[in-house]
Amino acid sequence: MRRVVISLLVAALGVTSACAYTVNGTAVSEQVLDIDPPFTSEQQVPSTEPSEPEDEPGTGTVGDICALVGWGDLPYEVPDKQAEPTETGYDTTFDQSCKWQTSVGDLDVGVTLRFREGRAITLEQSNGEFEVEGRAVTYFDRTTDTSVQPSCVLVMDYAGGGIGIIVIDGSARFGAICDQGKKVAEVLLANEPTG
Repeated sequence: MRRVVISLLVAALGVTSACAYTVNGTAVSEQVLDIDPPFTSEQQVPSTEPSEPEDEPGTGTVGDICALVGWGDLPYEVPDKQAEPTETGYDTTFDQSCKWQTSVGDLDVGVTLRFREGRAITLEQSNGEFEVEGRAVTYFDRTTDTSVQPSCVLVMDYAGGGIGIIVIDGSARFGAICDQGKKVAEVLLANEPTG
């Protein structure tokens, strides 16, 4: 009987010690305010005009798209509403890209823009469309997608090319995320370069 009790105690000790373990590794770094854009690009119908050499980002025929939106157009509370975007030219797969990023508590929130000259940008997936100033703005609401930060991705034809807008906001303090993106689209369309 004593051997049975000892065997049971050893087995119980083995089971309980197997449940206690240490997780090794390093802490996850702060998330970058960005998600992979679910965009595809379509080549616009070629023009019969001779092509001109490509310029540096932000200096093409449409000028600096990132200068058309500012902190004053966004709902976020920042010390200087006249400040430049947080980062520009960070996505080299596009002709122009820029980001306005700030923090609300321990969350990063903000807006990113990506622009391509001469090519439309489309979404691989979408779940709605706005009409802004007569222009179709397709969006993909990702507020409940747990694989990414709460966000909304919007695309529209813009200045002879295409523009993608991504709004990231897990704070739920500034209204619906896609509505924030719609307001950015309104600002862009009000300032659209004509050529």
